[in-house]
Amino acid sequence: MNRQDLLDVSAAADKAALHARLVHVAQSLGFPFLSATLVVEQPGAPEIMVSVDERPDGYLDAQKNVPNSRRDPVLQRLKSSSTPFVYDQAFYAAAEAGDLWEEQAPFGYRNGVAMALHLPGGRHFLLGVDRNEHLPRNERTLTRLLADLQLLAVHTQEAAVRVLLDDAMAAGDIPTLTAREIEVLRWTMVGKDTWSVAQLLEITESTANFHLRNAERKLGVSSKLQAVLRAMALGLL
Repeated sequence: MNRQDLLDVSAAADKAALHARLVHVAQSLGFPFLSATLVVEQPGAPEIMVSVDERPDGYLDAQKNVPNSRRDPVLQRLKSSSTPFVYDQAFYAAAEAGDLWEEQAPFGYRNGVAMALHLPGGRHFLLGVDRNEHLPRNERTLTRLLADLQLLAVHTQEAAVRVLLDDAMAAGDIPTLTAREIEVLRWTMVGKDTWSVAQLLEITESTANFHLRNAERKLGVSSKLQAVLRAMALGLL
């Protein structure tokens, strides 16, 4: 895999560029289909899930069955796995979910690789690539392929945190904090109390508390610690 391709993925300026560059790299590795998803989970706040993918026509309509999604052994393994793993018909059959594989197979989803990067701040990045053809049977070739895809995941998550969260914010899924609210949260993040924050920002303590409470309200939390954690998870700090 070309190193410049990885750098191009991590430097993607927007969702469209990220999609195009991901598709280019995935196809160069022999995978026509892919899904890259960023999930942000914080206690007391709604889950945020944003993604970029390349799928065949008609596939999404066939995958709207929520109970089936919960049974999918790939999704189940991604919740706890932090290393790439391969899946095929045997993988689904072993999990007593062979019917799910049979639903996907006509669309070209027969063999694939998936991985999850579990990041600080309640962030999870999931990458999956799929194809109709079998994966390499030579162990050394397969190991190299998995390593290449893991590198791709690392570079993609850097862009996903920046690009996809920005995209979610534009759609209204992420609150917009004022510059002063962010300043207060940043000083709170490093352990300063509101009196100290007020001195540093040359405002009154009541004003510092006002900005902190506003930030908590916008972030949907009830304490300054939760506000800091939530803002960090959303890439606001």
